[in-house]
Amino acid sequence: MSRESHAGNTEIFTARSSRVFAGICWGTAAIGIAATLVAAGPAGLPGTAPLLFIAYMGWLLFWRPAVVVRDAGVTLENPFRTITVPWEALATVDTRYALTLVTPRGKYAAWAAPAPGIWGGRNARPEHLKGLPGGSYGPGQSVRPGDLRNTDSGAAALMVRSRWERLVEAGRVEAGRAAETPVVVAFAWQRIAVTVVLAAAGCWAVFVL
Repeated sequence: MSRESHAGNTEIFTARSSRVFAGICWGTAAIGIAATLVAAGPAGLPGTAPLLFIAYMGWLLFWRPAVVVRDAGVTLENPFRTITVPWEALATVDTRYALTLVTPRGKYAAWAAPAPGIWGGRNARPEHLKGLPGGSYGPGQSVRPGDLRNTDSGAAALMVRSRWERLVEAGRVEAGRAAETPVVVAFAWQRIAVTVVLAAAGCWAVFVL
């Protein structure tokens, strides 16, 4: 996991494992394109469209997604949507399948912070369960695998809950406004279009060329 502090009291969470997957996609694409150029020269470039698609998906699915925490709220940078949830709109934070911001208007999952799955707690140590925000604990101080601080969802949830609690304690979050506070959801139409074009080009290269 990577938790970075930025100017303006902004923190950004990205999963280190996702950066590795992005590198694998880019490395695979680079090797494939180089091999094509060696074997067929520039004339073979149209056939590399599937490799370009792989490289782009490495950026879209693994490199770009993030959870951005600011004093104004939380922004989920997902592949095809950017979701901004003000603190006043937030009802609870869930980690069953991924870091999920629950509001009266709906639930919004973070692509960048998936839960670890059924075996997620096998590497947990006592320090991973201690000192978490109050919302992380269930009955009997139990902790769900997705809330462990050594997991992607848990690290992101820790960042979100800690900021939320500090702002509430400081009186900077107005209670009782969740139902009336809008959540901003913006679709990334350019990224959607690029995905469709590259996917179509890849299919053309595989089935037509």
